[in-house]
Amino acid sequence: MKKSILTLTCFFALIATQVFAQTPHPRETFGFEVGADYKLADYDQMLTYYDKLAAATDRVQMIEIGKSVMGRPIKLLFISSEENMKQLERWREISEKLSRAEISEEEARRLSKEGKAIVWIDGGMHATERAHAQMTSELMWKIASEESDEMKAIRDNVITLMVPVTNPDGVDIVVDWYRQNVGTTFETTGPPILYQKYVGHDNNRDWFMNNMPETRALTTILHKKWYPQIVHNHHQTAPRWAMIFLPPFRSPVNPRIHPGVTTGVNLVGTAMANRFAMKKMPGVISGTSFSMFWNGGMRTAPYYHNQIGILTEVAQPSPKPTFYDPAKKPATVGGTASNGTEIFYPYPFEGGEVKFRDAVDYMITASMAILDLASDKRDEFLYNIYSMGKDAIEDEDGAFAYVIPKDQWNPSEAVNLTNVLIQGGLKAHKATAAFTANGKSYEAGSIVFYGAQPYRPFLEDLMEKQDYPDQFLYPGGPPQPPYDLAGWTLPMQMGVSVDRIESDFSAQTDEITEDLSFEEGTISGNGRYGYVFSNKDNQSATAVNRLQRMGYAVSLMTTDQGDLHAGSFMVRNKRGLQTQVESLAKTLGLDFVGINKKPSATLKALKKIKLGIYKSWQANMDEGWSRWMLEQFEFDLDTLHNEDIKTGDLSQYTAIIMPSQSPNGILNGHRKGRMPEKFVGGIGKEGVSALDDYAKAGGALIFYDNASDFAIQQFKLPVKNVTSGLRPNDFFIPGSLIRTNVDVNHRLGFGMMEEVAASFNRSRGFKMEDGATGVTEIAQYASDDLLMSGWALGEENHLANTSAMMHVAHGEGDLVLFAFRPQFRGQPRGTYKLIFNAIYLGAER
Repeated sequence: MKKSILTLTCFFALIATQVFAQTPHPRETFGFEVGADYKLADYDQMLTYYDKLAAATDRVQMIEIGKSVMGRPIKLLFISSEENMKQLERWREISEKLSRAEISEEEARRLSKEGKAIVWIDGGMHATERAHAQMTSELMWKIASEESDEMKAIRDNVITLMVPVTNPDGVDIVVDWYRQNVGTTFETTGPPILYQKYVGHDNNRDWFMNNMPETRALTTILHKKWYPQIVHNHHQTAPRWAMIFLPPFRSPVNPRIHPGVTTGVNLVGTAMANRFAMKKMPGVISGTSFSMFWNGGMRTAPYYHNQIGILTEVAQPSPKPTFYDPAKKPATVGGTASNGTEIFYPYPFEGGEVKFRDAVDYMITASMAILDLASDKRDEFLYNIYSMGKDAIEDEDGAFAYVIPKDQWNPSEAVNLTNVLIQGGLKAHKATAAFTANGKSYEAGSIVFYGAQPYRPFLEDLMEKQDYPDQFLYPGGPPQPPYDLAGWTLPMQMGVSVDRIESDFSAQTDEITEDLSFEEGTISGNGRYGYVFSNKDNQSATAVNRLQRMGYAVSLMTTDQGDLHAGSFMVRNKRGLQTQVESLAKTLGLDFVGINKKPSATLKALKKIKLGIYKSWQANMDEGWSRWMLEQFEFDLDTLHNEDIKTGDLSQYTAIIMPSQSPNGILNGHRKGRMPEKFVGGIGKEGVSALDDYAKAGGALIFYDNASDFAIQQFKLPVKNVTSGLRPNDFFIPGSLIRTNVDVNHRLGFGMMEEVAASFNRSRGFKMEDGATGVTEIAQYASDDLLMSGWALGEENHLANTSAMMHVAHGEGDLVLFAFRPQFRGQPRGTYKLIFNAIYLGAER
C-alpha cells in the first residue's frame, strides 16, 4: 500500500514538473531575465510572450478588451485552475450578482461559498515606472506554473484578472527612449514627449470621466463585467530610502466610502507588510503621502464601487542600479522615523545597491500576498462586496434620486454626464412620460438616477459637492496638501442642471441600456438665405468646424435680433447646405432656424479656423489635454515646437494656444546637459518676439493659468497676478471648484451661463494695474461664497472679486488670459465655450 501511495505521489510530482517545464518562461522570449540590469522588453516582445503562455496551458486564457489611443491591443489574461477555467462565465456571473446586490441574503450566502474570489492586477500604466510592465509577465508565469501548496490553493480559489500593460503606447515610447540612451548621461531620464499621446501621467486621473480609450476599456471590465473584489494597481516609486509603499493610507478618508472598504484596504495592506517581514524584505512603509479621499484614480474609483483598491509604489524604476550609502541613511523617510520605532515603518531599509530585479521581486511579493489572502478569505470577500452594496441600496439617509431635467442650457453635456455615470457602472432611467417630484414638473426624456444602487457612493460623490477637511502639517503650520484634488463635482464642472430629490416619487421610466446619443435637433423656417444656430451648446463648435471644412461661409452674430441672440452663428446658403444642416441636427442635436434674408444683426465673418498649440520638450500634460479637447470638437490644429514658434509662419493661425506651463519652462525649457541637445531650451527671446509680432499683426494668443504669468512678464502687461508670493498659510486652493461670474454681454462670454465653476488648481487671480488701458475683465471670481466644492483657505481675502479671465488688446490683435485651466483633464465642460469664443475672436481678423 505504501508503495502504491509513493508511486502515485511520484506520478503527480512528475506531471507537476512537466507542467512547470512546459509553461514558457519570459526569458525564453525576451532573451534575458525579467528585471535584468540595463534591459527592457518592448510591447511586441510582451505580446509574443502572452500568446505563448496562453497557448501553452489550460490555466490561462487571453482576450483583447480594447485598443490604446495609438491603436495597440490591450490584453486581459485570466489565470486559474484548469477546472475553474472551464466555468469562467459562471464565476463572472456570481461576482456580478454579489456586486450588484440585488439578490436575497440567502442566495448571497450560497453564492459566496460557491464562487471564486476575483482579483485584478495590472501593470504598465505609468510608463517611466519601468518595472511593473516587465514584472507582470513573470507574475503570470508564476501563477500559472508554480506547484506549491499555496499556489495550488490560489488557483483553486481565485480567478486572477491580469492586464499586464494598461498603457502599451507608453511602454514602447519609454523603452525606445531608454534603448537610445542606455549608457549615456541621459539613461535615467524620461522622454521629452508624453508617454500617453494626450494625457501622460494623467492616465491615472481619468477614472470617473473615462475620456481615454484605455480607461474605458478597463473600466468596462472593472465595473460592468467582472466586478473584482480586490484591485491591485502597481506603481513606482516609493519614498527615497524605502523599498515599497503600501496601505494603510493616510487620512483623510472620504466619508462616502463604505467603512468596510477602508478596513478591507487596511486588512490587505497589513497582510502584505507581514509577508515582506517574514521574507526578510525590508523597507516597507505605510501611512504616508496617499489618502483615500479623491475619486478618479485607478485604485480610488473602485472604493466607490465597494472594491478594495490597493496601490503599491516600489523603488528603483530604472534598469540602472542605484547605490544607497548606508552612512548617509536619513533620520526620516517620507516624514517617518527610520530607526525602526514607527509602527508603519518597523523594518527600515539600511542602504546598499538596489537593482531593477529588486523592484520586480517586491512587486511579485506584494501581489502574492494579495492572492494568498484572497484565497484564504474567498467567501468573506465575496460576501462583503454584496453586503456593502446592499447597505448602499438600503441607505435611507441618501437621496431618493437625482434627476437631470430635459431642459438644459447645454443639452449635449447633460447627455455626456449621463454617459459618464453609466460608464462607471451606474443604472440610469429615462422618463417616458412627464412626472412630478418634490413639487417640480419634469418632461418626458428627463434622466433619473435612483439612489438605491449598490454604487450609491460613486453616484453621490460625483453629483454632490466635496467638503474637504482642514488639515495642517502641524498646529499653526501650513496646510497639508490633499492627494490630487479636493473638489470635482461633475454637474458644477459640466454646467449641467441636476436636482437632488429627497422624498420618493413615481415616474414611468425605461432603463437606459447603452450610451445615450444626442437627441435630434429641429430645423424650422425658410433657409433661402441661410441658417442660424445657437452657440449655447458646446457642440456648436463642432458644427462650425464641419461647415467650414465643407466650404460654407460662417459668421458670428455679435448683436441680438429677435429670438436670435448674440453669439449665434449664421451659415450662408449654397448648394447642399440643407442636407448638411439635416445631418448636423441629427448627429449633434442642434436646432437650426432658417432665414430668408440677411439678418439685421451685426455679423462678423469668420476666417477658416486654424489653430496652433505650443508643445514644449518638457512633456506637458496640460498641452496634451488641450490638444485632445480641441480634437474632440474637430478643430484644425497644428503642434508648434520651439523652432516653429521662433522661425515658422505664424500668420497662418487664427489663434495660438499656450497651455499652462511655468514661464521659465516656456522661455528656457530643459537646461543644457539635462537632455540631448535637440531637446534643450525653450522659445527664448526670439520666440517671444515672434509671438509679440504675431499678436500685434492681428493674431489671437490664448494663455492658460500658469502660462498667463509668462504673458504678463514677457509682454509687460498692465496686469498683476494677485496670488503670486502668497504663503500657503494665507491662501491655499488645491484642486477645487470656485464660483465665477461671466460677462455674457462681451463677445468672449457669448453663450455662457452667468455663473460657472472654475477649476482652480493652485491657480491665479488677476487685477488691472492703476491706469491700465486696453484691458477688459471677462470673468470674475465671486465676491463671497466662492468655494463651490473642495477646500479653500483665504479665498475671501485674496481671490474674491479678482479677475478669472481677461482680454488685453495688443496692437491689432488680442491676448486672452485665463487665470485657471478651462479644459482641465477634460472635466470642466461648462467653461469650454470661453475657449471657443477666444478662438473665434482670432478668426474675425
